[in-house]
Amino acid sequence: MRVAVLVFDSLGIGALPDAARYGDEGSDTLGNLARRVGGLRLPNLQALGLGNLASVEGVRPLPPDAIRGAYGRMAMKSQGKDTMTGHWELMGVVADQPLRTFPQGFPPDLLSAFEKAIGRRVLGGMPASGTEIIARLGRKHMETGWPIVYTSADSVFQIAAHEEVIPVDDLYRMCEAARALLAGEWLMGRVIARPFVGRPGEFKRTQRRRDYALPAPRPTLLDRLTQAGVPVLGVGKIDDIFAGRGISHTQHTSGNREALEAAEELLGSTAGLPACLIMANLVDFDMLYGHRNDCPGYARALEEADGWLPRLLARLQPGDLLVVCADHGCDPTTPSTDHSREYVPVLITGPGREGSGPRTGVPLGLRDTAADLGATLAALFRVPPPPCGTSFLDRLGPLLG
Repeated sequence: MRVAVLVFDSLGIGALPDAARYGDEGSDTLGNLARRVGGLRLPNLQALGLGNLASVEGVRPLPPDAIRGAYGRMAMKSQGKDTMTGHWELMGVVADQPLRTFPQGFPPDLLSAFEKAIGRRVLGGMPASGTEIIARLGRKHMETGWPIVYTSADSVFQIAAHEEVIPVDDLYRMCEAARALLAGEWLMGRVIARPFVGRPGEFKRTQRRRDYALPAPRPTLLDRLTQAGVPVLGVGKIDDIFAGRGISHTQHTSGNREALEAAEELLGSTAGLPACLIMANLVDFDMLYGHRNDCPGYARALEEADGWLPRLLARLQPGDLLVVCADHGCDPTTPSTDHSREYVPVLITGPGREGSGPRTGVPLGLRDTAADLGATLAALFRVPPPPCGTSFLDRLGPLLG
């Protein structure tokens, strides 16, 4: 058996009961987006039961016998609403401590501690677009040798430096110092090295970016699978999110289209394996559209991803499964550009053991935690369960045959 998990990064489907505590009351990434753009055209996701999970203009609910898979909503139990904690929870680990974000910029005491750790001053310290802050501060950086530090709506501490001013290996050591510092009250998900080259007005980031991610606090499903000898193939930023743990092979991609192409290719190249897990993150929904409140772009990206699903389904063999899910929300219709605290969908389909597909849709209801997905896949692969979650494998009989 093979399982391909597509994480539609930020595709929330309605505010969680505690959303107001996070400033996200009324958030509904999918529903609000559909209303804003006058309806979405997602025939393949509709056929998997998406319209049965929430009110989505243009995506109608179907009778169970017309749905080609299992469909449900999952609550996010982890504290916070970060990409990393969302992915950890999908793979069976609930984070008890939220990762810090700094939407107003880093506090002076944190910047001072970092300056002391690296032995030089820094520039920046505020939330910013990477290309914008390099263009604005790059000249002063070249004159002083001070690295540029900035953040975003995510839990990230980013350090940019010109390769001729601060050698890349020195930049990496600065990132390691930041990683050691960002614990306790300053616990952050990722430190990112952002090297660049060029002259003022012509700066360009290079391919020598490196992510220093916080590892999950307990073993995830990915760890269980690799320990059992089951290959885990990460696509997109999966390797970065899980700090490289539990990943057998990584294929980095630059956006949704490349990630979908890679997932399709991997489903072809792994056809002879007895078992494997392919996990792909579709980052554009979040990075390009959710954080930028770009409703037309988000809608267009959803419709493009929907159009890819038949190509992926055509690569599945009897016994394989395709899972579509999400890690949090990022409602592009609200004034905020941050993630939003929302339920996420889980849609599962496959050709069945005989290759004829599921005979009827399987409602999974409302799951208490997204960790139920990790627990279910652990039961499917017959490996020890991750720390959290309740398996719903017994509900998937019509899919497995």
